[in-house]
Amino acid sequence: MTILDGKALSNKIKEEIKFEVEELQKEKGITPGLAVVLVGADPASAAYVNMKSKACKQAGIYSIVHEMPETISQDKILEILAMMNKNPNIDGILVQLPLPKHVDTTAILEAITPEKDVDGFHAYNTGRMTLGLDSFTPATPYGVMRLLEEYNIDPKGKNVCVIGASNIVGKPMGTLLLNANATVTTCHIHTKDLKEHTKNADIICVGVGKVNLITEDMVKDGAVVVDIGINRLDNGKLVGDVDFENVSKKCKYISPVPGGVGPMTIAMLLVNTIKAARLREERERKLND
Repeated sequence: MTILDGKALSNKIKEEIKFEVEELQKEKGITPGLAVVLVGADPASAAYVNMKSKACKQAGIYSIVHEMPETISQDKILEILAMMNKNPNIDGILVQLPLPKHVDTTAILEAITPEKDVDGFHAYNTGRMTLGLDSFTPATPYGVMRLLEEYNIDPKGKNVCVIGASNIVGKPMGTLLLNANATVTTCHIHTKDLKEHTKNADIICVGVGKVNLITEDMVKDGAVVVDIGINRLDNGKLVGDVDFENVSKKCKYISPVPGGVGPMTIAMLLVNTIKAARLREERERKLND
């Protein structure tokens, strides 16, 4: 059994990004910029935003966090996003989810200009990704694909079971795997017999937020298991959706929690931010030609 070490790979990617940032600053006079919108005081969301800000600082990316009270109106959020869309120093914009119930998440995500949608949640980028065209790809599924690539795990021709059908993880995960020529089955809360789908899968990707959802009897020998879930136990320990101790005995590859997909999510967000900065430079150059 081999551990899919997302922490080591993310550190490698961050070093590459740091070099790219220095190159952009030296050759183009550009410092990539990322703006994060945080609404409310959810501890988990605040922790994620803090990790993203720290990663940006380490890579040399300009980062700003707009903290807003949970009671802020939707119109005010849209107003701030419009301001960010026009700010030439901001290459990427992301809104930390979930948002308060009184806010229409779709309307907020659609208000971000597609060229700055480094989270890859805008319908424009979602559509291009589905068609296999160049786009901003949601960071978590993007990170999973990069992790598989690092360990020479080719999804082509493999039976893959994706558990979870969210717009943020499950659906784009299935799309990327399908684009990589895998045979994809997507399972969700209404799936009648989950084990029937997982036990024959060559690769299992799970991210629903349920402790020990995937057990040893649900996984075939030699499978690849990617645990995207994150749960905090009563004792404070972080675990995924997979019974790691027992499932790992049957796997060829498995990602741990923490230290697997989590670090990759932040790394790929930085990759998207650099991409946005390079695209900005290209647009500006064409305007000046």
